[in-house]
Amino acid sequence: AAFFAIGAYTVGMLSSGQLYGSPLHHEIHLPFWLLLFVGMFAAAGFGALLGAPTLRLRGDYLAIVTLGFGEIVPRVFRYLGPGSVLGNWTGGVNGIAGIDPPSLPFGISGPWENGAAFGFLPRFDFIDPLAFYVLMVILVIICVIAANNLYRSRLGRAWMAVREDEVAAAATGVNTVAIKLLAFAIGASFSGFAGTYYGAKLSLVSSENFAFVVSVTVLIMVVLGGMGNIPGVILGALGIYYVLFNLLTNLPDLATNAANSIGLGFLNTSKGDWIGLHDEVQRLNFLVFGLILVLVMLLRPQGLLPSRVREQELAKGTSEEAVFDLREES
Repeated sequence: AAFFAIGAYTVGMLSSGQLYGSPLHHEIHLPFWLLLFVGMFAAAGFGALLGAPTLRLRGDYLAIVTLGFGEIVPRVFRYLGPGSVLGNWTGGVNGIAGIDPPSLPFGISGPWENGAAFGFLPRFDFIDPLAFYVLMVILVIICVIAANNLYRSRLGRAWMAVREDEVAAAATGVNTVAIKLLAFAIGASFSGFAGTYYGAKLSLVSSENFAFVVSVTVLIMVVLGGMGNIPGVILGALGIYYVLFNLLTNLPDLATNAANSIGLGFLNTSKGDWIGLHDEVQRLNFLVFGLILVLVMLLRPQGLLPSRVREQELAKGTSEEAVFDLREES
């Protein structure tokens, strides 16, 4: 969540009155469409800074460093608030409020500019949530096109080569150091891009929005959907969103209705240490979430919609384990 937070705080500081209380003593209100790129480049810069000292790390060690960085960044933003020796840049624990909403880009004007209808949108002043959803879909399409083009480009092929065999890639003339730094920077830029939109949508940015659980949730979306496959990751994100904000939210009511329908309505009444079925299920929401994830990973370890390469790797690993087991038995 580190680069996500960097993008969000970028739009917060450069599109609100926050910096008036900083040592600059001057408000900055840049357009949202410009801030999308500013947030991208800010996150990419920090991605390169993180990537430079961690080039030798791989696998679990690199994941630990990345998650650690995700914990450090929100705390730094929390520190740079009132009372900090460096000045109040980020609002501290209160965060940054009053972020300017997006407006129509490139000087577009018309009857919809101040909130009138625009196409099928009843309002297009980014107060109506539907306008934000339309904007989100547009930005997601842009990101998917960019990611697909990167995957098919020379840089994308170099990334695949380094991933498969770094020594062989270096032997063929691939600058592995530059390639890995670009992977850090470009990957971070996508997070910064998303964080910029997130901050503008909420109109409030706080370090509490970027807790450790955010990093874990995003990781789960990628693994569950299918690593290496963009449609799979989108499917994983939609699935996790549905489970967290629909299924688990309605699960206590569903359990209560089910108990009533099968004659177990007495479970809905609290008695002694039993707090009632509704509250008990609500308390165990994340246990249910964990069980769902475990079941999915047991049944579909490759993810819901994996890439062909990833699926072949897992199939090859499974067949090699089976051969090894047969040799041990014989």
